[in-house]
Amino acid sequence: MEHSNRENYNIIEKVKEHAELIAALLAGLFIFLAWRLDTNEQTTSSVLLYIVAFCVGGFAKAKEGIEETIEDRKLNVELLMVLAAIGSAAIGYWTEGAILIFIFAVSGALETYAMNKSHREISALMNLQPEEAWLVRGDFEPMKVSVSTLQIGDHLLIKPGERVPADGVIFKGQSSIDESAISGEPLPVAKREGDEVFAGTVNLNGAITMEMTKPNSETLFQKIITLVQNAQSEKSPSQQFIEKFEGTYVKIVLLTVALMMFLPHFLLGWDWTTTFYRAMVLLVVASPCALVAAIMPATLAAISNGAKNGVLFKGGLHLEHLSVLRALAVDKTGTLTQGKPVVTDFIVREGIERETALATLVGIESQSNHPLAQAITSYAKAEGLTKFPQATIEDIPGWGIKGYVDHIEYQVGKPDFVGAEEAENFADGIATKLAAEGKTVIFIRDKNGIVALTALKDTVRNEAKKAVALLKELGINVVMLTGDNEKTAKVIAKEAGVTEYVAECLPETKVTEMKRLLSQYKYVGMVGDGINDAPALATATTGIAMGEGTDVALETADVVLMKNDLSKIAYAVRLSRKMQRIVKQNIIFSIGIIVLLIASNFLQIVDLPLGVIGHEGSTILVILNGLRMLNKNV
Repeated sequence: MEHSNRENYNIIEKVKEHAELIAALLAGLFIFLAWRLDTNEQTTSSVLLYIVAFCVGGFAKAKEGIEETIEDRKLNVELLMVLAAIGSAAIGYWTEGAILIFIFAVSGALETYAMNKSHREISALMNLQPEEAWLVRGDFEPMKVSVSTLQIGDHLLIKPGERVPADGVIFKGQSSIDESAISGEPLPVAKREGDEVFAGTVNLNGAITMEMTKPNSETLFQKIITLVQNAQSEKSPSQQFIEKFEGTYVKIVLLTVALMMFLPHFLLGWDWTTTFYRAMVLLVVASPCALVAAIMPATLAAISNGAKNGVLFKGGLHLEHLSVLRALAVDKTGTLTQGKPVVTDFIVREGIERETALATLVGIESQSNHPLAQAITSYAKAEGLTKFPQATIEDIPGWGIKGYVDHIEYQVGKPDFVGAEEAENFADGIATKLAAEGKTVIFIRDKNGIVALTALKDTVRNEAKKAVALLKELGINVVMLTGDNEKTAKVIAKEAGVTEYVAECLPETKVTEMKRLLSQYKYVGMVGDGINDAPALATATTGIAMGEGTDVALETADVVLMKNDLSKIAYAVRLSRKMQRIVKQNIIFSIGIIVLLIASNFLQIVDLPLGVIGHEGSTILVILNGLRMLNKNV
């Protein structure tokens, strides 16, 4: 019984979805029957059927036109079409008026289908979130429950092949997760205990148990859907201009049509029937349907395309800005580079065992959570060092650390902290050479002088080099902003291939640099992690957050990359430029058709049926051209 009810519900939903098309086809059938009756000289019956065709085919558009006119207090193209059809019938051209209604109804149905297609791309995302989950409680067997009943802290079992039902952290098991629904990346990601998992992603092989950390309404997946839906409802400046222009244009058309009903009769000697008929044709062909549909379908399709590929736009405005981007400011750490320094050199003074010096250094650094300290600790463990002495430390902000091992005092930090001259002369002045290679040099000294030096370097991501090259091919200058010193910045900039760099850049000076770039290039993007770079992101024409799906990234920027992959920016730029090309094609084509049809009408070349086909055909072509933005290849 329940299955039967669901089937009936699905049928009703399908009929509702295609109601406009069904009404248009019924109108077409009534027009055919009316035409057959008319040819058999059954005029009254044919007129009655034509009226039925008018009502069935034109109801949806007439209702829409009247409601919008009342609500917005301005005329629109739907009203123009209804007036043209009524006018045609009034002078006895029942067939032409009915055909106008029929083709306009078919065009409207196709336009609705086209608009719904891009919305369905996002609705398909919503269906990826499971409705049920396996809830684990103690030693009891897992039980299947509705996702809506889950609470933070619940333990959930995800079997191989199942979708993750909520955001959370793995506390048992390991597996590979397909995160393409969120990031657009096809390659699975290895996950183990302590790693985050997101709702809507797919567990590919191993069974895992996770702890739910966010309510269902606040999952990353849900936020992405909300973000894209909001973006689709936000109109770009071009769309807003077209819609403002539409109201003025419709008034001009109606005024011109009113003049057309009288002037040609007196000026050109046309009879009254021809004059009125040509006024009705003008009413049809001058309507800006194609122009109105030139932008929105393409914009919606572009936003949907980006969402599927891990690029979230917060509206059409940002798509337009990206298409004219001339410079891109990039934060170095975590964007161009791995953001995790690695030890490249460890040099000790003569007479000291390397392992002893490293153990002492690690004993001190292991007490600190500074990234450089963590890198040194990781390096020692990789070298096989498992035991190191306990130390007590005193942090000297901006300089380094004082450490005490077996009552001996050590100083760990930059040259000025341990003694600039000694540091410079240590190991035949090798520190200068290492610094010139873009490495950060840390020293450790005791009462007898420098014990050892450690050189560390933040490595440039391979994908970042390729991404910078792609952006430069698109004519975009890439500017690196970094807090590093001049020497390190120069080396990293050269390795990454950026156009220019700004060294020793503090968070507050990034805003100053952004203003300089804006005055130089006008349209400038800023890439950051969405946390420290918020002021600079807000200053840029387009703020782009690379936060691997963090909540802060979703809230801060105009464009969000779901993975820390700079090449996605090049993809987004190509996508926006393709959209602008399609919009320009649509506008030029639609205006050209309108001008051609108006001229043909004055020359009495085009009749009403042909005018309807030319007008509505151009609208359909414009919509289909916009939907090319759904193609993955840009």
